[in-house]
Amino acid sequence: MQLEKGKPETMKPETIAIHTPGIGRDGAVAPSIQLSTTWQHGPAYENLHGFQYVRDTNPNVADLEARLAAMEGGAVAAAFASGMAAGAALLAALPEGCRVIFHHDLYHDFRNLAAATFPVRNIQAVFVDMTDIDALEAALSGNTALVWFETPSNPKLDIIDIAAVCRLAHDGGARVVVDGTFATPVLQRPLALGADYVIHSLTKYMGGHSDIQGGAVIAREDDAAARALFATRKVTGGVLSPFNAWLVSRGLQTLHCRMEAHCRNAAAVAGFLAGHDRVEIVHYPFLPGRAGEDIARSQMKAGGGMVSVEIAGGRDGALAMASRVRLILNATSLGGVESLIEHRASVEGPKPRSPQGLLRLSVGLENADDLIGDLDQALNF
Repeated sequence: MQLEKGKPETMKPETIAIHTPGIGRDGAVAPSIQLSTTWQHGPAYENLHGFQYVRDTNPNVADLEARLAAMEGGAVAAAFASGMAAGAALLAALPEGCRVIFHHDLYHDFRNLAAATFPVRNIQAVFVDMTDIDALEAALSGNTALVWFETPSNPKLDIIDIAAVCRLAHDGGARVVVDGTFATPVLQRPLALGADYVIHSLTKYMGGHSDIQGGAVIAREDDAAARALFATRKVTGGVLSPFNAWLVSRGLQTLHCRMEAHCRNAAAVAGFLAGHDRVEIVHYPFLPGRAGEDIARSQMKAGGGMVSVEIAGGRDGALAMASRVRLILNATSLGGVESLIEHRASVEGPKPRSPQGLLRLSVGLENADDLIGDLDQALNF
């Protein structure tokens, strides 16, 4: 949704998150939660009050979408009940017989979704290492409709050159989707680098407190393809609840200061782990000497709050470490105030793609020395 007043291009993102005009507030500083599922309309379904039925939209979702579009520099945003629902809506619009190119390090449930739904529609899924731009160029063909990747990726935190991929994809007639969940618009703005869509799990950093579920797609252009997202949301019912939309809008207002602390803590944790003799590999975008560091520094403001680490001894070593943490919690998800650790191969099910020795850390807002102390004692197995 477009801003009703003001010039967001003249404001910094942290200001936009707080002062994006949304719904009328009757003088209230904080937006209210509007729980009504329906609004009075005219006898022939005339829209009298701007809203008609909650499955179309509601004031809290409209407020959130205005903030998201402004923060990402997009023309329009569509909020959904989950990140998976947001991604599924994008994939639902694909034409039969096309192909989609994914980065090979992909969130496992999007891989599962493609495996379950693409064959019915004769859509081909191709997995490529997009850190190798030549490999992507070789994979592109005339019927490629979409190029989809996360950067940093989940869980190995691969860094992909957004601008280079967009140029190549657009030359081949394909659109580009960037999953920006790990970076958030605080650290990285893919639309400004040429992407057509940014997708987010609002459940993570944007909510920020491990207590809501939501997702969103932000589109660079307000065109027919973007509007199809709203139609899909309406007919499939993947609507974000007013209360969850209100919580995410509140979370966005503190996102910048939270991300500063997440990044600071994660950089300290990554540096500690890189020097430990039980650690084989540390994956962190701004770690000196790591593959992709230069690209990460060119398109991200900081390294983010996620760290993945491969422990000596493979699965046994990783599980031994994960079983010894005292402060850090064994739990899935990420982006909350508390630090979480998880063995990704176990989370991914019977056919995991992640290395058996890999642990993913969502570094929270605790004191960094306390986190390092916990990791240090956990590695003494």
